[in-house]
Amino acid sequence: MVKHIVLFKLKEELSQAEKQDVMNRFKAAIEALPARIPFIRHIFVGFNMNPDEQWDMCLDSAFDTLEDVRAYSTHPDHLAASALLKDYKQDRACTDYEF
Repeated sequence: MVKHIVLFKLKEELSQAEKQDVMNRFKAAIEALPARIPFIRHIFVGFNMNPDEQWDMCLDSAFDTLEDVRAYSTHPDHLAASALLKDYKQDRACTDYEF
């Protein structure tokens, strides 16, 4: 199995209400993907609750293979969900590891 973990930082100039709205819409879109992308084994979006940390949210997902991660990353439904962050994302970090 492969864990695919992505951290997102939203733009500093967004108000807390704007950030929360964007994060809620992204979470709903991402967590709906297993119904359309059957090779997603697990997917969850969590919001940072620690103001001392720099990242706003985390996507935690699992796939059978790295090839499945790559297929997910280019899947049209994933691209549509990811586009929700296009105008709001400041930074992104990602790691994929076997477990």
